[in-house]
Parts: sequence; structure tokens; C-alpha cells
Amino acid sequence: MHRTFFSLGSLSALVGVAAGAFGAHVLEARLGAGGLSVFETGARYQMYHAFGLIAAAWAHTRWASRLVTTAGWLFISGTVLFSGSLYALSLSGVGRLGAVTPFGGTAFLAGWGCLAWTAWKARAR
Repeated sequence: MHRTFFSLGSLSALVGVAAGAFGAHVLEARLGAGGLSVFETGARYQMYHAFGLIAAAWAHTRWASRLVTTAGWLFISGTVLFSGSLYALSLSGVGRLGAVTPFGGTAFLAGWGCLAWTAWKARAR
């Protein structure tokens, strides 16, 4: 599982960098300040959680458990829901897509909570 999470985290970082560059160089004139800000938020959180996924890969090598695996999948689903909905919202202008974003944010929070709990439990041993 650690190789899967590390690979997906690296690919997510690649896409995050590409999305950031796309936003800065292509979308700036097309979206306006508000739309570009939404798009950039998606790219920024994708990068944060690409590193979170890499952290989950590392944690899996040290403290392999269902909780670490859950954290990794929560980071993946959070990226799809949070960043994906913000990308779609900014590019399409369909405001209802913003209703999906909090589910991704909740997945991110739960993923970090899973990693924190795993590390805390491992420390106590």
C-alpha cells in the first residue's frame, strides 16, 4: 500500500503543479479574479494533500494499519471531491458544484485525524 500511496501522491503533486501553472498562465484572463481564486484554492489543497498522501505512504512503512490505509484513501477521495469540485466550479460556473466541496474538506480532516491517532497510538507502545 505504501508504494500505491507514494505513487498516487507524487502523481497528485504533478497534477497540482500543472493545475497551478494552467491557472496562472491560461485561466487568468478567462476566469477573472474570483474564478481564478477558486481554481487556485483547489490546486493549493491538492498540493497539500499530495504531501499528506506521501506522509501516509511513509506512515504505512512504519505503522502499517487499517487506520493509515484509511487516511490515504481519505486524502485521495478528499482531493477528488474538494479540489475536483473547485476546478469544475471555476471552469463551468455552475455554483451547485460548490455543495460537494465540504465533503472533500471533511475527508481531508478525517485523513489527518487518522494519521494523528495512528502516530499517537504508536508512540504509546
